[in-house]
Amino acid sequence: MTTEDYKKVAPTLPKDPGVYRFLAKDETILYVGKAKNLKNRLSSYFGNKKHQQNKTKALVKNADRFEYTIVETEQDALLLEATLIKKFQPRYNVMLKDGKSYTYICVKKERFPRVFITRSVFRDGSTYFGPYTSKYRIKVILDLIKSLFPLRTCNLQLSPDNIKKNKFKVCLEYHIKNCMGPCEGHEDEASYNEKIAQIKNMLRGNFGAVKQHFKSVMQLHAENWEFEKAQVLKEKLSAFEDYQGKSTVVSTSIRDLDVFYIATDEKKAYVNFLKVINGAIMNTHTLELTKNLDDEEEKLLVFAIDELRKKFNSITKEIILPFKVNLLEPDVEITVPKIGDKKKLLDLSEKNVKYFLLQQRKQAINNIKKETSAERILKTMKEDLQMDELPFHIECFDNSNLQGSFPVSSCVVFKNAKPSKRDYRHFNIKTVEGPDDFASMEEVVYRRYSRLIKEEKPLPNLIIVDGGKGQLSATMKIMRALKLENKITIIGIAKRLEEIFFPDDPIPLYINKKSETLKVIQHARNEAHRFAITFHRNQRSRNFTSTELTNIPGIGDKTAQKLLSHFGSVKKIKAALETEIVEVVGKVAARKVKVYFGK
Repeated sequence: MTTEDYKKVAPTLPKDPGVYRFLAKDETILYVGKAKNLKNRLSSYFGNKKHQQNKTKALVKNADRFEYTIVETEQDALLLEATLIKKFQPRYNVMLKDGKSYTYICVKKERFPRVFITRSVFRDGSTYFGPYTSKYRIKVILDLIKSLFPLRTCNLQLSPDNIKKNKFKVCLEYHIKNCMGPCEGHEDEASYNEKIAQIKNMLRGNFGAVKQHFKSVMQLHAENWEFEKAQVLKEKLSAFEDYQGKSTVVSTSIRDLDVFYIATDEKKAYVNFLKVINGAIMNTHTLELTKNLDDEEEKLLVFAIDELRKKFNSITKEIILPFKVNLLEPDVEITVPKIGDKKKLLDLSEKNVKYFLLQQRKQAINNIKKETSAERILKTMKEDLQMDELPFHIECFDNSNLQGSFPVSSCVVFKNAKPSKRDYRHFNIKTVEGPDDFASMEEVVYRRYSRLIKEEKPLPNLIIVDGGKGQLSATMKIMRALKLENKITIIGIAKRLEEIFFPDDPIPLYINKKSETLKVIQHARNEAHRFAITFHRNQRSRNFTSTELTNIPGIGDKTAQKLLSHFGSVKKIKAALETEIVEVVGKVAARKVKVYFGK
């Protein structure tokens, strides 16, 4: 994938968190990555290539395209990245291939439930919160919970009969106040379950009262000058706030299902598909459909569901949709969720498809603007200049000299009505003596187009000459000699009234001052003049440093430059009167010059 390919889609990329995938031509996933800001991350692959690793350069070179999935948070991006890497084992990914799972907090389904960390999820009725990306941070959260709500950590069977028969004795955890001793009946089941309910609320993010409690305790520590204890509580609270919500990317309450959402505009319909296996998103894809006049969303969605399930070999028995439809598969259950984890998955699918639709609209608008701007200008120029073809390729010439010294010429190139600076050329005049602009133009035009013909390179559609009838006639003389007069449109532009002259036509064309045609011609003329002047100054500066005048004792580069600028050549300086030289550089320098030349 080239930088030019990326630039075409760059303006439409989102700045949301998400996961991106580089794909080869055969649709093989080469690399899966996560991003806090998708646009910034993807641009890094096509920016400064000097600092890229060889692996990254190879990835970009071998990739045919990329696709991405938007998620809600950076944590969701991390989790989805891990899921996709384990599923597809991309060639350029070297991390997360060991099948290691993320951690959860489990509230066990039992009398006097335990709360602990686990990597395994079982469908045993227990409640799981997560997944979490940092085991250390989970331990901090769990310590926070237990400091607020003392819980048992043993795995004893605390049935009513066992407790009543005094089969258990309290352990050290009871004596150090980490457990209230339900094993000996010191805590009843109702009060214990109330703590469990509060813990679940906290893990779901409903912990406003708990936050207030922590703040009051921290304030109390601060008032007692116990700043270290207050800081510990502050860190624990911050850690807990980082993980107060459950991820929408992976869910422990969902098994296998497909999620679809549809968005439409006047001509197209887009259907996003999420394939969920064991509660984790394994595939994402957005299908684009062309609408007919009588196509309704329900009909398009049914068609897309059938196509996508075949494409991804899906046999799930449950499908999540934004509205009810009549499917071709009668044994598939359709769910239209309003709340919960399934609704979060549907919302995620909706976000992706709507952003895809927005991206398509932006890209279409950008393409229309680019095409319209260039084509409109070229079509206007074709009509105004009565050309047979659009002037995609324009070249403009200008001469520059200083009273005949250091004569140079420039040729600037415009493509699609814009400067193509890498195609600019400058020329040193080799065959002309003195200030003869017509002869200089003949030499440059001949050198330019005889070379293009010899090298079989494309010729311009339009040639612009900076000057009036004289310059245009000199150009046409050469074009006839090269047998190009009927193949290229040639015009001259006179500076005083911005008149446009055509060959063999004594009456000039006056174009509206606000016309886009005149603006392009003026732009090309000004660029040619600027480029010629710059080159002339550079050449003159080089020659000034080596002129005979600098050999005169007491005459420096600046004085020599003044003399040459005024008189034009060393020969004319020799012939000038001393009084004339005095007017330019003063008496002392003038005397040195005249003495050097023996007068």
